[in-house]
Amino acid sequence: MNGNCFQDIQNDMLLELCRKILLIRRFEEKVVEVYPEQDMKTPVHLCIGQEAIAAGVCINLKKEDYMFSNHRNHGHCLAKGIDPKMLLAEFYGKKAGCCKGKGGSMHPVAPECGIFGTSAIVGGCIPLAVGTALASVMRGDGRVSVAFFGDGAVDEGTFHESLNFASLKKLPVIFICENNFYATSSHISARQPHSNIAKRAEGYGIKGIQVNGNEVLEVYKAAQEAILGSRKGEGPVLIECRTYRWKGHVGPDCDYEKGCRPLQELQEWTAKCPVNSYKDYLIRKGVITTEGYQEMIDKIDSELESALRFARESPFPEEKELFDDVYYMRK
Repeated sequence: MNGNCFQDIQNDMLLELCRKILLIRRFEEKVVEVYPEQDMKTPVHLCIGQEAIAAGVCINLKKEDYMFSNHRNHGHCLAKGIDPKMLLAEFYGKKAGCCKGKGGSMHPVAPECGIFGTSAIVGGCIPLAVGTALASVMRGDGRVSVAFFGDGAVDEGTFHESLNFASLKKLPVIFICENNFYATSSHISARQPHSNIAKRAEGYGIKGIQVNGNEVLEVYKAAQEAILGSRKGEGPVLIECRTYRWKGHVGPDCDYEKGCRPLQELQEWTAKCPVNSYKDYLIRKGVITTEGYQEMIDKIDSELESALRFARESPFPEEKELFDDVYYMRK
């Protein structure tokens, strides 16, 4: 990581980014650790290897700004401020969960943090973010909306329709594409004529930026500029963050054993670990010591152990609550 471009970032911000990126990594590793015990029934889509994107984007957002995500949402939700206790309780299907145990890991919602929806429908979160951005303009409340999605969502019509409408209305919405080059196990080269997703912004008359999604400060700077500009009325921005997920599409295992991806490719990307890269940068810059870094990890681990106990010990919803908070038409 070249530190010359980031001299203006204050140490407290650098440390907060470190805390966020570590929280996401340790949270996901905790899920990997406990998932084989089979008491967490929800499917999990892990973002190990992609933590820098959520941290670098969300640290630039205000609490009241809107954030929408997809099935691989744990990192985004944690970076936006959701309580890990509520998130883990939701994974265990408990009443104390952020959706009272009815959403699972793919559908957390936390309006108090600006998290108004995560959708397992590929590309489904993108028009939702456009909708809240339109509402922000109509109300004049100065809020910015962010949509996180993968490269597979670019194959969907909602991506193109949303960028077109957002550009037409000059909406305060930032589109964050986490390009990890795979839609489940289908490589982007089998689906698209080229892998440069940022270039697609040109067709809609908006700014497109491509960054190294494994370098948290590069993501931070790009997101900062885009969010500030959008908040001032400069319209939408598409940021493509190139990265790689270490685990399989779903679950705690790697999928190279099943022939979904080559092992060498995975090894090349794990050598570019966003967490280790940032740790080395902070230590080299003198922002944190090796001991201080370990203390940060220990504190996060302690918080997560407490959150895990809370989740496991919390009660399940009662049978009579099955239809609570569910909207339906009476016959």
